[in-house]
Amino acid sequence: MSGRSDGWVSYSSQSTVSGAPIPGAVGVEGRPELADVGRLARRALRGAVAAARADERVTFSRLLLDHLGPAGADLAVVEERWRPYEHVNVQAGLDAWLDAPGRTHGLIGVLGFQHRMFGLAEMLRHGGEEGGYGLQPGNVSRVNLPCGPGGAVRPCVLCGVYLVGEGDRRAALLLHQSEHMPVVEIQAVSTEPGYAAEAIAEIRRLTTERNVFRGQVLSFQQEVFGPGQPLLHFHHRPTMQAAQLILAPGVLDALERQVVTVTRHKQQLLAAGQHIKRGVLLFGPPGVGKTHTVRYLVSSLTETTVIELSGNALHLVGEACSIARALQPAMLVVEDVDLIAEERGMHLGHHPLLFQLLNEMDGLDEDADIVFVLTTNRPDLLEPALAARPGRVDQAVELMLPDAAARRGLFDLYRGDLDVDLSRVEDVMNRTEGTTASFIKELLRRSAVLAADHADDSGSPDQPILVSADDLDAALDELLDTRNAMTRVLLGSAGSSPTPGVVPPGPGFAPWPHGR
Repeated sequence: MSGRSDGWVSYSSQSTVSGAPIPGAVGVEGRPELADVGRLARRALRGAVAAARADERVTFSRLLLDHLGPAGADLAVVEERWRPYEHVNVQAGLDAWLDAPGRTHGLIGVLGFQHRMFGLAEMLRHGGEEGGYGLQPGNVSRVNLPCGPGGAVRPCVLCGVYLVGEGDRRAALLLHQSEHMPVVEIQAVSTEPGYAAEAIAEIRRLTTERNVFRGQVLSFQQEVFGPGQPLLHFHHRPTMQAAQLILAPGVLDALERQVVTVTRHKQQLLAAGQHIKRGVLLFGPPGVGKTHTVRYLVSSLTETTVIELSGNALHLVGEACSIARALQPAMLVVEDVDLIAEERGMHLGHHPLLFQLLNEMDGLDEDADIVFVLTTNRPDLLEPALAARPGRVDQAVELMLPDAAARRGLFDLYRGDLDVDLSRVEDVMNRTEGTTASFIKELLRRSAVLAADHADDSGSPDQPILVSADDLDAALDELLDTRNAMTRVLLGSAGSSPTPGVVPPGPGFAPWPHGR
């Protein structure tokens, strides 16, 4: 019986809908029908055929034992694991090993590998089957993984078995990205003692040698909608000239000497018994160009692997240092390092992440060509930890708010091809005391917007933008207006600071004294 109310339909336990029988349903009493006899006969026939042809069904155990020989089920399995973000490098190393002269191979896909725990040992014994279901040979599943900037990808096997031959030697390798553990693994067996272990060791060496991260600019990010594993993103290396970086006299020379020159002369320095691992701290108020300075250093080290950590990836210090050690020369950039000064790791009992970073720096060999570049707005939070672990950071460089000459340099730099009336520019520069590079850049953008708006009013919207002195003054008046106090803070500028030379703090921050 059925009833309907407000668009909802309810059904009783009877096998009818609105009085009509449901096709194929059995009545409440469960009385057999004549058609049931045919169904049982067909099911019995299928079972009998499956049992009769069981020895003919293709399974992994049959394929593996045909390749390895009858003793294959008793062979020892050798296993190696990597972090999930290394999958593309493992594939590159495995492909290079398989392509060696005199070595042949075939690849078999694995069906039904998802949500299962298995290995070569299980596949050798019973093919991974469970009551007729489970792992089956089939098509190869691949996933495209990033291997370079600009969307470059490499197809990588998700789960597959390689049957390898080299002369009289036979081997089988399982490549699998596990869903139960955050690893990519290769398992190997061989008919020749020691060959599987040799193969795994060579694949590991080739994984490092063919590493697609080498010489690239990378950043760690956390997968938001997924298993929470770290993801590596590729970035185009920036191109910058020294003229595009406006710093106080001597600052750029000191940075280049510590970061770039050491790498250029590392062989002579090592021969002279000098260590080449180093750490640099860039500190200063927001908006003075710390990130811009890092970008210039990255552009200068064209053959260096760069790993950047920031935001929600700061806890991946260990993974980033592992990549840096493997791919020297390398530069590890940790932006806003003060954010990890008191933050602990992902698990209870972990030390503050800053101490973990310092431990990683301390654990490097003296000849490690790795430079750590740390940036912060709050050196006061770092000073106790750095003082307690002397030598981890070799040089601290303060980036100051630009003086009048620097502000004029920034004005000319950001102006680019914009046509600006410079008749009153000196007055503008005097009024921008205490502002940052970000403020100057925004000043020019607003001036251009005002000029374009005025061109619309005058009936010449298609003409090139011409910024008048009045446009420049109006844009500056707008930015300095009390209504834009928060805008000035967001641009890193002092604005109407109650104390000369002190930037008004944001929530939870102490004032920043200039020239400290």
